Amino acid sequence: MLFLILSIICSVTVGVIFKITRNYNCNPGQIITFNYVFAILFCYFAFSPDLTQITTNVPWNIYLAVGILLPVVFLFLAASIKHMGIVKTDAAQRLSLFIPILAAWFIFKEEFNTYKIIGLVIGFLALLLILRKPSENEQNKWFYPAIVLVGFGIIDILFKQIALFSDLPYTTSLFIVFYIALLVSLVIVIYNAKVKKVKFELKNIFYGGLVGLFNFGNILFYLKAHKAFSENPSTVFAGMNMGVIVLGSLVGMLFFKEKLSKTNFSGIILALIAIIFIFFSQIN
Repeated sequence: MLFLILSIICSVTVGVIFKITRNYNCNPGQIITFNYVFAILFCYFAFSPDLTQITTNVPWNIYLAVGILLPVVFLFLAASIKHMGIVKTDAAQRLSLFIPILAAWFIFKEEFNTYKIIGLVIGFLALLLILRKPSENEQNKWFYPAIVLVGFGIIDILFKQIALFSDLPYTTSLFIVFYIALLVSLVIVIYNAKVKKVKFELKNIFYGGLVGLFNFGNILFYLKAHKAFSENPSTVFAGMNMGVIVLGSLVGMLFFKEKLSKTNFSGIILALIAIIFIFFSQIN
């Protein structure tokens, strides 16, 4: 249970760091780039991936897709936190779990029980309530968390495909994906520097290192939690998503004074109920 709690804290902390960087006029693109530099280093020293096992037979198309999507969706994550706050962004990111569930239903023809169907219906209703735009807030840009939801949903599907590739350890695949993501984010940073004349600043290295540390910690403790609960992975699945929504909501409201309407708050409650139904669908 400790690993699960640590994973939840690390996940929410990434959002908190992006929220704090707004006060120091940091560049999200540069932070994300250095995040992958540090994530690669942490991954290498923690898992010692055997790079000699990498061959042409690995699923490079999936690696490339994930490596491109990760930094791009991360940019939208930073923008969503800026415009919509931590509460709605964390909720949208966690509700992305419905994308791979729908893929399992429509693409992989998985049989669904009553619990899962009820969870899906409640989840979509929760999404509408969480992202509902208050009429008095002209700066409410709902499409940022919507892209976060869809983006992380697709990434989750692709990571599941990587996990099915047994010829290469999952941690080695993770190292490859981080490396591709670093190259893509470097292209974005260079473009911003050359075309938009965005200056490089050392403070982005510091915040990038923090994001990389907690981003990697999230993955590391999540994997350890799955190992500890190997006989009941649905506990980790449900606990992680509920924990991030609850902790993210508390942090956003208490520390950053984010305002939620009664409709938004009702959506968060429904999101938790939906995840509980998904949890029961996994064990039945």
